[in-house]
Amino acid sequence: MKSIRSILLIALLQAAAATSAFAADELAQIKAAGVFKVGTEGTYAPFTYHDESGKLTGFDVEIATEIAKRLGVKPEFVEGKWDGLIAGLDVNRYDAVINEVAVTDARKVKYDFSTPYITSHAVLIVRSDNTTIKTFDDLKGKKSANTLTSNFGRIAKDHGADVVGVQGFNESIDLLTSGRVDATVNDSLSFLDFKKHKPDAQVKIAAVDASSDSDHSAVLLRKGDPALVEAVDKALADIKADGTYEKISQKYFGKDVSQ
Repeated sequence: MKSIRSILLIALLQAAAATSAFAADELAQIKAAGVFKVGTEGTYAPFTYHDESGKLTGFDVEIATEIAKRLGVKPEFVEGKWDGLIAGLDVNRYDAVINEVAVTDARKVKYDFSTPYITSHAVLIVRSDNTTIKTFDDLKGKKSANTLTSNFGRIAKDHGADVVGVQGFNESIDLLTSGRVDATVNDSLSFLDFKKHKPDAQVKIAAVDASSDSDHSAVLLRKGDPALVEAVDKALADIKADGTYEKISQKYFGKDVSQ
């Protein structure tokens, strides 16, 4: 007669096998259902937001739609707040999260990532008429508007800037254009989005911080289905190869933001 311990061990092994089989079959299930379910915020412009008509749109939304198209299925977006967005993947609310999820070592332990589809950099932003601040080292003794706990604020401080605390990107730009600060170290994608909407704004990028790590965002997937990862990677490669990526990138940022 089998011991209780043996019975429990067999049950655990069977459950693990079932979970593994489910994960390994996700691509087939997506194709059978005809739907690629994507978790996204819907409140994070220009990546995922609702336009004036109420339609969900944005850079990430269009990329997700193109991925679904190349998988041979339709996209279905499930919106949720950022705090619980990744957790929704754990309970199978959707097949992927496409919402500017940065690739980190900590996340790679638990999840799979596609190849990155967008890259952001720390950039030094000054007024258009500024001719004295050309490099990050020129920040020494100057005022830089930054959120105090951000990586951008740390970069400014490391280069000798007097950091003036703000709540976010827009406030940084307001202080800069009004002459209350000399610069702001900020996100390249935020700057491109700002200039897309306000091309006449008298600000420019003086330098790109090549010494700091760039943030690469990718499609977040549950672990255990290399076939799905491969399919998403192929879709992204095809999107770039046929010019679709360039078109979407130009629409939202005015340049290729893959590198």
